[in-house]
Amino acid sequence: MSAPEEMWQCQMTNCGYVYDPDRGDRKGKITKGTKFEDLPDDWKCPVCGGGKKCFRPLAGPGSAKEEKCEV
Repeated sequence: MSAPEEMWQCQMTNCGYVYDPDRGDRKGKITKGTKFEDLPDDWKCPVCGGGKKCFRPLAGPGSAKEEKCEV
């Protein structure tokens, strides 16, 4: 298993969906253990369809803020 700082969860600023590397994304066919930065560039939030640029980490630099991102 990766170090915690390498497996940060990231939250969508629009809908609140949290991408968890330990779970992956079954809908998007992303396997467990895939780090957020390793997701394909065209991966979209399974809830609202927003792109990766609309996500913020829940911990560490650039943590999730109260902001909305254009989808």
